[in-house]
Amino acid sequence: MAWRYLKRSLEPVLIRAAIEFPAVVLTGPRQSGKTTLLKQLFGEIYGYISLEPPDVRAAARPTPADFWP
Repeated sequence: MAWRYLKRSLEPVLIRAAIEFPAVVLTGPRQSGKTTLLKQLFGEIYGYISLEPPDVRAAARPTPADFWP
């Protein structure tokens, strides 16, 4: 069976918050679809970098401002 995205009722709230505020935090339990939701809503506008891999996290730590594209 092919994977398909399930629209969430939270989407309009996140879009409105992203327009109104310079930073928005989305929290929730592991494997609940937070990254999928954000990539679906903002993936074509913003880049995505995971800081979970230790080497990526270590590269970002010394000068975080220089790390982001």
